[in-house]
Amino acid sequence: MTDTLLLAAILIPCLIIAIVFHEVAHGWTALMLGDPTAKEQKRLSLNPIRHVDPIGTLLVPGGLALAGLPVFGWAKPVPVLKQRLNNPRFGMMAVAAAGPGTNFILAAIGAIALGVLAPMLAVDSGGEPHILITGLFYFISINIFLALFNLLPIPPFDGSHIIEGLLPPSAARAYEKIRPLGFPLLFILLVAVPYVFPEAGIVENVVLPPVDWAMQRYLSLAELIAGE
Repeated sequence: MTDTLLLAAILIPCLIIAIVFHEVAHGWTALMLGDPTAKEQKRLSLNPIRHVDPIGTLLVPGGLALAGLPVFGWAKPVPVLKQRLNNPRFGMMAVAAAGPGTNFILAAIGAIALGVLAPMLAVDSGGEPHILITGLFYFISINIFLALFNLLPIPPFDGSHIIEGLLPPSAARAYEKIRPLGFPLLFILLVAVPYVFPEAGIVENVVLPPVDWAMQRYLSLAELIAGE
């Protein structure tokens, strides 16, 4: 129980920071491109209370962590009105990309901090990895997973808005019609299929490899800074 509580104490703040900055980045980008909706609704704040969704930010990621599955979550979406953007087509792509982009930047900051602190705080007095080192490791991995997960071209994720902006107008309109099917499709692909057909290995073979690859790149940055 103590280990579980310690893991939760590490994961929850990391996830909240990753999600809040992700959402605020959407709002600030929309503001710069002409849509002040997020500002009007006071969603440009870093106060997590304005962004936290009890289920998506706390219960779901906590349950996934306890089950040993990849940790992800979501916050209350920052409101963006496409028609208020100066250039709706480009604007939605830029707003969508801002969230994952911010998570990649946060992961880089975490890697730099890990590289600086690791030589000094490698282990604690009991010979276990220092809690700050463990926290930074999870901080990096959560931000990478959140970024890549949101780049999936499945509505309503950020990747779907990027794909929609790249498609010809007629194809984009057709693609937009499948938006209501996004979450059911995601549930089928990542929960139902792995449960019924565990040998399919969708999470292990499709979702995790790019996360692992990116994680190794960030850890290499940390090692470079640590002088290893």
